[in-house]
Amino acid sequence: MAVERTLSIIKPDATRRNLTGKILARFEEAGLRIVAQKRLRLTREQAERFYAVHSERSFYDDLCDYMISGPVVAQVIVGENAIALIREIMGATNPANAAPGTIRAEFGESIEANSVHGSDSPETAEFEIGFLFSGIEIIG
Repeated sequence: MAVERTLSIIKPDATRRNLTGKILARFEEAGLRIVAQKRLRLTREQAERFYAVHSERSFYDDLCDYMISGPVVAQVIVGENAIALIREIMGATNPANAAPGTIRAEFGESIEANSVHGSDSPETAEFEIGFLFSGIEIIG
């Protein structure tokens, strides 16, 4: 297995409900290491650029509206097979379809307000990390 660097975002529904610590604990308990982290509130322009890959999809505008509705917590996470591992810990996008014990099954409110985002590939992770973090902010 390869050591990978990926991005995770704790979404507005989860920050509103003070779930940040519980969600981060899931990643750390799985042996992953958080090497950068910040709380921020995305602007509409930032949300649109971040999710530009979905710009032709019907949910794009609603997704951007949701992601600017409150603060998020973004983190760069490192570990063995980190991308797949985080996606397994998060569970299916739709909380109703997520496996028991996953973040989305336990905390997600809807397909949109599903508490967490995680990069889906090394290429996506590279883009997303570079979008939200400068090199000096990443320790490790």
